[in-house]
Amino acid sequence: MIIQEIHEKLKSSTKPVARLYYKSGDVKTIFIGFKKGMILDQHKTHLPARLMVMSGKVTYIQASELTNLRQYEYKDIPVDIMHEVHADEDSLCMLIQG
Repeated sequence: MIIQEIHEKLKSSTKPVARLYYKSGDVKTIFIGFKKGMILDQHKTHLPARLMVMSGKVTYIQASELTNLRQYEYKDIPVDIMHEVHADEDSLCMLIQG
């Protein structure tokens, strides 16, 4: 149901749509939906994280380094480093923190 909710919200959203899927202690799993062209603005994580593309294609940007990620590819995100994500296609990503 979480993924269907994300797809519905994306129909009228101008920003990526994120929903918490699972939380246990310090570990969280979040799904993030993007329409092509959307940007998850620069931010930092305070916990180790991994971003995995479930469908579509995104570009992960960290310190001017671009990493293209396609379905089932992932990027480990370091703590306290500014980064952003650009949707090259309609995409669904899973973020695991903790």
